[in-house]
Amino acid sequence: MIVEERMRTYINSLDTGNTPFLEELERQALEDRVPVIRREMQSFLKTLLAAAQPRRVLEVGTAVGFSTLLICEYGPPDLQITTIENYEKRIPLARENFQRAGREGQITLLEGDAGEILPTLTEPCDLIFMDGAKGQYIHWLPHVLRLLKPGGILLSDNVLQEGDLLQSHYLVERRNRTIYKRMREYLYTLTHTAGLQTSVLPLGDGAALSVKLKNTTGREQ
Repeated sequence: MIVEERMRTYINSLDTGNTPFLEELERQALEDRVPVIRREMQSFLKTLLAAAQPRRVLEVGTAVGFSTLLICEYGPPDLQITTIENYEKRIPLARENFQRAGREGQITLLEGDAGEILPTLTEPCDLIFMDGAKGQYIHWLPHVLRLLKPGGILLSDNVLQEGDLLQSHYLVERRNRTIYKRMREYLYTLTHTAGLQTSVLPLGDGAALSVKLKNTTGREQ
């Protein structure tokens, strides 16, 4: 747990909730044990959308489409989002949810491995939301930074791994050590790359908010 439970409960109690459709979609997803972004991230993302007003968004990790639809609902009316999902069983559910929400005209769902799809994309993005396989963030980053517009925002979710990143490498379960190593490398790269301004936040399971500065090359320091 990154934030003390009582504090998180209080903060979440202030949240005004989402549309009835999103509330029901979240309830069903949690009942089916499908991961969706936490309430803290939902609130943060809505505020970020209100401030940044992105027109073109890329999401890596669709699941059943909850965060995709939240971005559509709380972003500007002309927002277009491309979202990538590799888990075959969730893809038809996501498509069904997009149709039920009447948002299929705003959403392009790409099926397959993000590592194979990202190199083929060329459309610059105002906002990129990373919420896929955590151990792959570092491998996807060069393509993500190429696609991010100057002044654009990269929001990476679940970067603190339930606090594991604070532990010594030897205290982390062996099966989690690869993700631990790669996520530490990812956060170091985000915070030490010229052309990026990054803040790592104890929000939900940890989030990194990065802005691609204008008139820079993005080379590492």
